[in-house]
Amino acid sequence: MSVKVEASHDGVPHNKVMIIGAVIALVSLYIAVIGHDLLHIDYLAFFGGIAFIGALIWGNSTIKKLCSYGIGTGVPSAGMLAFGSGVIALLFASALGAISVWIIPVAALVIALIVGLILGWISNSVLNMKIPVMTRSIAELAAVGALALMGLGVVAVGCVGFNEIATLELLGVTVFNTSYIGAGVIAVSFMLGAIALQHPFNACLGPGEKQDRTNMLAIECGFLSMIVMAVISFAFVSMIAAWISLIIAIIGWLVSYKKYFALSKRDAAAWLDAKPFVDSEEQ
Repeated sequence: MSVKVEASHDGVPHNKVMIIGAVIALVSLYIAVIGHDLLHIDYLAFFGGIAFIGALIWGNSTIKKLCSYGIGTGVPSAGMLAFGSGVIALLFASALGAISVWIIPVAALVIALIVGLILGWISNSVLNMKIPVMTRSIAELAAVGALALMGLGVVAVGCVGFNEIATLELLGVTVFNTSYIGAGVIAVSFMLGAIALQHPFNACLGPGEKQDRTNMLAIECGFLSMIVMAVISFAFVSMIAAWISLIIAIIGWLVSYKKYFALSKRDAAAWLDAKPFVDSEEQ
């Protein structure tokens, strides 16, 4: 049995946030595909970071909806589950790149939803958690994980076809040829993405939680993760593309951090005159 506790009840409806986040993620990924496979440039790799942030906004709302049923301590596990199932979808979708790179983003989304639905059904029916939104939420989180992983991967290697060979050169000398997966970058993406997904609501959780502040923290975490992937990208993409991603990530992080700090002060000020809860024994 679960009891629902409303969070951000006066904010933008979850379905609308889901659509906005999914559209931002998919459109950004396809812009990167156009740049890499049609224009043959990697300067648009930074759109992977935008896709990552779009997925985080969607996932942040999903976690908030799921954890409104009293499983706030399950926020970290929800983030790990999202990216764990997202990896499965990403690997299957990447294999389809042999057919066409254009189907990878959509295939990852569809496969992730299927995997998530199965995991959600197991959670509710087998583990007997009996949370009304569990099946749908786990399916959404799997999709978020797949899109977010793909976005970070695009920042690092410049394309969504992660089975392609990437070359690391130092001082003009080829050090190794490997794939995004073989280089272990996917492991870094997993941890950065899972932490960025689970942190915002976990940090803002409470009676004073506001949707705009929580979303701004998600954006800030997204740009912070993008900075790390942009640094890694110097090994795999052109110098210009890597610098573009790094500069955009740093500027985005500074702006979003400043905005989040302002929103935090706004919400903290609203509690200045609040009275502490008094224990009945003290009355």
